[in-house]
Amino acid sequence: LAAQSQSATLQSAFSKLATDLRAAESAIVEELIAVQGAAADTGGYYRMDDAKAAAIMRPSATLNALID
Repeated sequence: LAAQSQSATLQSAFSKLATDLRAAESAIVEELIAVQGAAADTGGYYRMDDAKAAAIMRPSATLNALID
């Protein structure tokens, strides 16, 4: 969306995010790789604990800070 030129509104809204993501790419990848293969406690099989599941599904603090 940041690279397209049909909508200046979309381009301006996403250009900073695209730049920030490119700058933080290596840190984000390292954080995602660090959690691969480890067992995760979801707080239950059928009824997961929402807070635990959210933490497991969003392991990159760097990425979370950029997209929140």
